Amino acid sequence: MEIKIVDFEQKYTHAFSSLNKAWITKYFEIEPKDLEVLDNPQKYILEKGGHILVALADDKPVGVCCLLLAQAHVFELGKMAVDENHQSKGIGYKLGQAAIKLAKDLAAKSIFLETNTSLKPAINVYEKLGFKGVAFSEVSPYKRADYKMEILF
Repeated sequence: MEIKIVDFEQKYTHAFSSLNKAWITKYFEIEPKDLEVLDNPQKYILEKGGHILVALADDKPVGVCCLLLAQAHVFELGKMAVDENHQSKGIGYKLGQAAIKLAKDLAAKSIFLETNTSLKPAINVYEKLGFKGVAFSEVSPYKRADYKMEILF
């Protein structure tokens, strides 16, 4: 199975939303900020200078993530989700690599993410990608976020 990472197109809107809602509801609860972003990625990610990447297996979307422009030259890696049937195949890692490369190409000085300490497999992937734990400098918009990680370029 070949995995291709592609830029977001409108035809992937449902996959972006459904893949994220699936993992969030498995471990946590959907929050108002989730719905805002997942139901309108064009407005809340793309129009604000962000990017969405999609992992395709046989041309079917099986994973997604986004780079949200947090401030000039700083991106947040967010909304990373991989279909349950395709986990443990390196897809999250490939999405992360592509997102990091894109952030560098966009002259980012850093990229950060917020996660939960209960998500050990995800944290392992982030660490393999080069993210390091850092202190929160502000309150997260997500109740579930209790751990922040970043990469400085």
